[in-house]
Amino acid sequence: MNWTYSYQSQITTPQQAVRVIKSGNRIFLSGNVSVPQKVLVALVEYAPNLNNVEICQALNISSSDYVNPGMANHLRVNSMFISENVRAAVQDGRADFTPVLLSEFPLLFKNGFLPLDVALIHVSPPDEHGFCSFGVEVGLTKSAAESAKIIIAEVNQQMPRTLGDSFIHVSRLNYIIPVDYSIPEVHMMGEGGSEVIEKIAEYIAELIPDGATMQMGIGAIPNAVLKHLHHKKDLGVHSELFSDGVIELVESGVLTNARKTLHAGKIIAGFMLGTQGLYNWANNNPLIEMHPTEYVNDPFVIAQNERMVAINSAIEVDLTGQVCADSIGPKLYSGAGGQLDFIYGASRSKGGVPIIALPSTTTLKDGTTVTRIAAMLKQGAGVVTSRNHIRYVVTEYGVADLYGKSIRQRSQQLIGLAHPGFRADLEKQAKELHYQ
Repeated sequence: MNWTYSYQSQITTPQQAVRVIKSGNRIFLSGNVSVPQKVLVALVEYAPNLNNVEICQALNISSSDYVNPGMANHLRVNSMFISENVRAAVQDGRADFTPVLLSEFPLLFKNGFLPLDVALIHVSPPDEHGFCSFGVEVGLTKSAAESAKIIIAEVNQQMPRTLGDSFIHVSRLNYIIPVDYSIPEVHMMGEGGSEVIEKIAEYIAELIPDGATMQMGIGAIPNAVLKHLHHKKDLGVHSELFSDGVIELVESGVLTNARKTLHAGKIIAGFMLGTQGLYNWANNNPLIEMHPTEYVNDPFVIAQNERMVAINSAIEVDLTGQVCADSIGPKLYSGAGGQLDFIYGASRSKGGVPIIALPSTTTLKDGTTVTRIAAMLKQGAGVVTSRNHIRYVVTEYGVADLYGKSIRQRSQQLIGLAHPGFRADLEKQAKELHYQ
């Protein structure tokens, strides 16, 4: 049967499509900047007819209407990474958080730990063979969609067609909603710029060798590093995400991927966050291959890249090298994401450089400045990267290499990375803890 006939027969409206969702169902919501907006609006409108529907998601850049107070009995979010739009709901107990490594997120659905009734996805128009691309979000969505009993798909004329293991055939889609709206933009390039961030980026750039393959986590620091790499040669990318910063490095001949030992010549990623310029650049670009996250973030795949550099941030680091990156004390804030996947993968890479980077201080809402290099993590804080996995820690005051170092040596080096105003107190606490 010609796929175009099947495609036409599956077209419907968002309002009709969401009626397939029943009380007690578990659904997957595609995330990042690939949230199917029209379907989500229709689901919120239909929610009063439903009870106990679980929405599984990760990072999600959209409105918070579906987690507003009063929605929890109808739609209850179960987030594996807490994004800003659901943070208040999780912290108030109106939504759930399931801790999981990003590399294992799709496997919860694929291997039947969280069986899915419905997947809500967002894809490009089909090509001449009837294959739609998952576009800007392949990593977390492809396996989840393929694991669901029913797939509701927004087919967006403005979704870029990305290459790699990034396609689904229209015959797999049960309900199709044609849409035509811009993919949301995330201006990550505008997050940096402070003197502290730039100094940290300079230190990190010195650790990156020619021919390195890089992972850049979310945040101002990884993004700022890219601006300090124009003197490097033959860099590559294997990362859960990338943003606009890679374009200039590619066009200047710095990011060639030529010396990668896995997928040479290709940027490998699971998703992208950026501007319309990035989405246009990625469209049908054979330089880029998008893959499911259980592959991209597999530490044993990552480790096959020689000179693998992993750049990730943290909320707090204690004097033994424990890294908190998902909570502020007991208050859940984000999630493990891909941090441990890439820190461990880079540590197993030949010539690998696993980096945790953070400003030495932060300012609280009341104006108080506190140290982020702490004698002990806050009570209830979560450990994302353990003291056994840590290697390089970078602040605006320098670089500490903790690998193979005793607690006494680690505490001395980390105190040297703290803001000078906190060092005396940290030294006192280190002695009280018998670290020194």
